[in-house]
Amino acid sequence: MRNMATYDLMESLRNANQWLGASALSLASYPVFSMVPNPALQWMAAWGAVTERSFERMVAKPDWGIRTFTHEDGRDHLVSIETVLSRPFGDLIHFNVSGREEQPRRILLVAPMSGHYATLLRSTVKSLIVNCEVYVTDWHNARDIPVSEGKFDIEDYTLYLVDFMKTLGPDINVIAICQPAPLTLAATAYLAEFDPEAQPRTLTLIGGPIDPDATPTEVTDFGRRVTMGQLEETMIQRVGFKYKGVGRQVYPGLLQLASFVSMNGERHLRAFSDQILRVARGEASDNDAHNRFYDEYLAVMDMTAEFYLSTVERIFKGLEIAQNRFVVNGHRVDLGKITNVAVKTVEGGKDDISAPGQCVAALDLCTGLPDSMKASYLEPEAGHYGIFAGRSWRNNIRPQVLNFIDVNSKPKMAPKPANRNAAANG
Repeated sequence: MRNMATYDLMESLRNANQWLGASALSLASYPVFSMVPNPALQWMAAWGAVTERSFERMVAKPDWGIRTFTHEDGRDHLVSIETVLSRPFGDLIHFNVSGREEQPRRILLVAPMSGHYATLLRSTVKSLIVNCEVYVTDWHNARDIPVSEGKFDIEDYTLYLVDFMKTLGPDINVIAICQPAPLTLAATAYLAEFDPEAQPRTLTLIGGPIDPDATPTEVTDFGRRVTMGQLEETMIQRVGFKYKGVGRQVYPGLLQLASFVSMNGERHLRAFSDQILRVARGEASDNDAHNRFYDEYLAVMDMTAEFYLSTVERIFKGLEIAQNRFVVNGHRVDLGKITNVAVKTVEGGKDDISAPGQCVAALDLCTGLPDSMKASYLEPEAGHYGIFAGRSWRNNIRPQVLNFIDVNSKPKMAPKPANRNAAANG
C-alpha cells in the first residue's frame, strides 16, 4: 500500500498544480480587472496558462497529428491509422495513405518503450510516408493495463516483435530506434532460428545500446552504480486507484519525467520562463515551437516494473546481448544465426545517451553474416534525437537508410524516379 500511496500522491500533486494554473488563469482573466490594466495580472494569467497546459499534458497521450499527405501527384491524401494487430501491451499500427498506390518499400518502425509514447517518432513517420508503407509499434501505457493481463518484460517485448514481424511478412524492413535496438536484433535472430521464412529483408539499428560498455555514458554509469534492490525500492510503485491498471507495479512516467528534467534543469527553467513572458506579451501561439516540443516531452507513460528492471539487469548490467547470451523462453538466442538479413547501424557523434560504439557493436555479433551485408554510419554532429528526427535525419541519415533498404531488398526493387528523388532530397 505504501507504493500505491506514493503513486497517488504524485498524481495528486500533478493535479493540484494543474488546478493552480487553471485557477490563476481564471482569476487574472476576470473581465472586471480589464478596467484597471496591471502587468502583474497579465503575468499571472500567463503563468496560469503555461502551468495548466504543462501539467495537463503529463497524463495525456499525444495525437499523431498526421492527417493529410501531399503526394507526388500534387494531391492531398488523407492519412488514417489502422490497427493491424492488437495486443494487451502494444499494437501494430499502419499509416494508410488513402487513394495512393501501395508502396513497394515497407518499413516497420520499432518505437522505444522508454518513458515516452511512440508519437515521439512523429517526424520520422512523416518523412518516411513520402514513399514507404510505414508500420509502427504503438506501446500502451502500463497504468491502463489490468493486472489480469500478466507481466511484460524484455522477453515478452522480444516475442511481441517476433509476432509483429511474422504478421507483416518477409518483405518488411525493420528500423529499431534507440532502446529497442538490442531486443530487435534478438527478435531477428530468434526468427532466423525458428522461422527463417519470416525474417525481415533488412534491419537498421539507430542509436541503440547493443554493448553499453563499449563507450560508457552517464546512463550506463548510473546502471553500474546502483543495485537492483535500490532501483526496486526507489523507482517502482503500484498504480493508484484512478487507472485500470490499479495495483500493477510500474516505473511511473512522472518519476521518469522528473529524472529527464533534472538532467537539464536550468535549460528547462529558462524555456518555461521565456514562454511565460511570450504569453504575457501575446507573442505565443497554441502550436509554437515551445508547445510543440513540450507537448511531446511532458507526455510520459508508465513502464511495467519487470520491463524496466529486466532491461537494467540484463541489457546494461548483465550485458546479455553484448555477450550473445540472451535467453528467451528458456532458449539462448544466438545472434550468429542471422545469415541473410542485411544489418546497418547508425550512430550520432554527439549522442550522450547511447554513445558511438555502443550500436555498431551489433555488426561484430552477427558472425554468420557476410561483410557485404553489413553497414554502419556515423553522423558527426547529431545528438541522440537528431539521428532519427530533425535536419541530420532528413538530409543525411534517411537517404542512406532508404538506399540501404533498396540495395538489399529481395527481390531488388526498382523505385520510380520520383521516389528516388524524394529520398535523395530528404
